[in-house]
Amino acid sequence: MRITGQDILLRLKHRWQLRLWAEVLLYATGSALLVWFLFSDFLYSGLIFLITGILLALIKRPWNLDLQFVSSYLDLHLDSLEYSTGLLLVPQEQLSGIAKLQQARTTIELEAEIKNVKRRDGVLKALLISSGIILFGFLINITGIKDYFDHSPPSTNEKEVIVFRPADSIVSKISQPRLEGQQAIINYPAYTGVGSVTTGNMNIKAVEGSTVTWKLEFDTAVDSVSMESTGGNYPMKLSAKSYMRSTVLQNSGFYNFRFNDSLGASYVSDLYSIEVTRDQSPVIEVAGLQPFVSFDHDEEKRIAFSAMITDDFGIGEAAIFATVSKGTGESVKFREEKLLFDNNYSRGSKNIQLKKQIDLDNLKMSPGDELYFYVQVSDLKTPIANLSRSETYFAVIKDTASTGFGMEGTLGVDLMPDYFRSQRQLIIDTEKLISQRSTLPKSQFNATSNDLGFDQKSLRLKYGQFMGDESEGTIAENIEMPEHDDEDPEDPLAEFTHDHDGNNDHNLVVHDHDEEEDEENDPLSKFMHDHGDPESATLFTDNLRSKIRQALDIMWDAELHLRLYEPEKSLPFQYRALALLQEIKNSARIYVHRIGYDPPPIKEDVRLTGKIDEVSGFQKIEELTKEDPFLNMRIAVSRLEKIKTGIERINEGDRQIFELAANELAGLAIESPGQYLKTLQDLKWLTEKRPIDRGKIKEIQKGLLEALPGLPAKVGKSKTSSGKLNNLLLKELEQNEQ
Repeated sequence: MRITGQDILLRLKHRWQLRLWAEVLLYATGSALLVWFLFSDFLYSGLIFLITGILLALIKRPWNLDLQFVSSYLDLHLDSLEYSTGLLLVPQEQLSGIAKLQQARTTIELEAEIKNVKRRDGVLKALLISSGIILFGFLINITGIKDYFDHSPPSTNEKEVIVFRPADSIVSKISQPRLEGQQAIINYPAYTGVGSVTTGNMNIKAVEGSTVTWKLEFDTAVDSVSMESTGGNYPMKLSAKSYMRSTVLQNSGFYNFRFNDSLGASYVSDLYSIEVTRDQSPVIEVAGLQPFVSFDHDEEKRIAFSAMITDDFGIGEAAIFATVSKGTGESVKFREEKLLFDNNYSRGSKNIQLKKQIDLDNLKMSPGDELYFYVQVSDLKTPIANLSRSETYFAVIKDTASTGFGMEGTLGVDLMPDYFRSQRQLIIDTEKLISQRSTLPKSQFNATSNDLGFDQKSLRLKYGQFMGDESEGTIAENIEMPEHDDEDPEDPLAEFTHDHDGNNDHNLVVHDHDEEEDEENDPLSKFMHDHGDPESATLFTDNLRSKIRQALDIMWDAELHLRLYEPEKSLPFQYRALALLQEIKNSARIYVHRIGYDPPPIKEDVRLTGKIDEVSGFQKIEELTKEDPFLNMRIAVSRLEKIKTGIERINEGDRQIFELAANELAGLAIESPGQYLKTLQDLKWLTEKRPIDRGKIKEIQKGLLEALPGLPAKVGKSKTSSGKLNNLLLKELEQNEQ
């Protein structure tokens, strides 16, 4: 049978429809498997599969794909068909002769080109996305990450029927009331986001602060129902044929139920556990930050870091608490600020990453100021939230203008005058002048720069006086610059500059050839301390004096550029001078003489006499005893030994001791319930008026001995014996004991 052009179009239509359905199926399968990996629930997975499949089918609409769409698509993408594919959809009876020829020609071309026809669809994209979703869910499932974020309540399907036993052997044959219903309703704190849970399992495990309500319903009327926990008896109230009691969980422990029927018979249940889990504090991890950071005054002062914060039930508030300290000594001042992170976060998120950039300039910090800050996070716990804080981080702006006392040798004199503190002010004024250049008139700018140059000169002259340069005169005398005969009248700045290339370098030392002749005439002059010599009239050492002299030279250059109205060029020289002054300050240290113990004067008239009549002593004798936390357990072991051998019977005093011993053992059973729970249950039965065989008493005694610290774990007869006679004696004792 010959294939027609319409058959080819039908095949293309069916193929494209199948690919659309495959795309829908891939997305639906990927979503369903992801839900199954996360929740392990086939019902949820099937529901997601149906919902996703229906939504995508409505979007893709594979059933709307018809032959007309296929024909139009082929006409647009195959030029050889000459836009004649529509003729294939028309019966031959309705075509003219030329149309029939064109139809036949189109069929031949379409059959030849059909293998090259490929329609772009999303099957490959759907396959990749679906595979990625499935792989993501598989990794979450095998790595256990879902368990970390899963705070779903315990399963409600588990149910352990409460079994009541008569507390007295006398009523064991009486028909006892039967328990028809039991429920434990756990209401988790609202901040956890976990809903209410109803379960029939009496072993409770919940978060601290949860409210638990127990409900018990009997088939016949009973006299009273109560709950016993850690030595306390709590009655349950009757409400609508059910006995109820509610409590807020604070600590782990054990409990049991007790009821009395209308005849006065008492019945007791087994022990059940209460395990309280604590709400953990948030965990903070700070990255990209050193414990201590320092900045120079001229560099960018910014601190950038990130904080990764996690919590089990949700984060409440996260902030940075910063403290800025200004000043030193008694004049120090502190300012506290609360800084928020740069990016926002959702309250209640369990895992967030926050970023912060702290600009010290925005905190109005200046050189010498210090910053202390830490990250503090609180969770959603009520009424008191858990708080966590990171370690404290420090940041400081280096201070280049701090002052201190200097000291040479053991001379307790402050050699650093107040003038040493003025260079920093000159730098501040110069920087301020530079920043105002665009707003100040030129005349005012030049005048201010010249005034700063005069201040720099005054400071230099003060240093010169302190160094012993008395020949330079006072500041008032140097306001009028001296005249020089060799000045160039064409150079108006000659009086403000110094010639580095001249014979008298820096104009600091006046060379007088007569001094050499004086030294030859007076050979002792070089060994004398001449206060008229600037190099000798100082209390500083040679190393310290050379640094100050170097600072004076740099001040010359700083003054020069200020006089030339170039404060930008003067500023580096001012900073160099300030750094030298800082080194000068740090080169001297203050040494405090050690002050030892100054004993009181000795009375010579009683010395070496040996009389101690007036000497009174103090003596205190006290015996410290450590309270034994397991005293009742040790007493119980001793009593069980006598009861086991038949020497004595259980009396009312023994039952009180056993109850106190059970409370002590309960503290150990909370930490390891699987190890001591059976012993605790059997010890609880000893407090009731029921006969217990000797074998059970041995098991209880052995369990108590294993629980007591500092005693052998295994108690029993020794397997080693010496001699045949000892073996016969032990065997005889065992037979008599049985």
